[in-house]
Amino acid sequence: EVQLVESGGGLVQPGGSLKLSCVASGFTFSMQAMNWVRQAPGKGLESVAGISSNGKGTSYSDSVKGRFTIWRDIVKNTLYLQMDRLKPEDTAVYYCTKAGDYPKGQGTQVTVSS
Repeated sequence: EVQLVESGGGLVQPGGSLKLSCVASGFTFSMQAMNWVRQAPGKGLESVAGISSNGKGTSYSDSVKGRFTIWRDIVKNTLYLQMDRLKPEDTAVYYCTKAGDYPKGQGTQVTVSS
């Protein structure tokens, strides 16, 4: 059974930073491209970052480019998202997903507010 468990969210002031983690199990993590997606209140899913199976290729949405960094640790079966210079519009539930999949986990809430 595929399991993706996100953590690391919280309340942060504008300009602050958070690091999200996602522990994967139930599939061969090292062979799977992964994404971070988010869903803001009242809005649809937005893919914000992606990484190739070998970690050498990354992509970002225009809304987070230059502020967010995605990487993976295949030893720990963990996907990460470093979020810097956070803005109120980054407020959302963040999910990690296998590339092309819909979110399956609970996600982690990120709230950016003063």
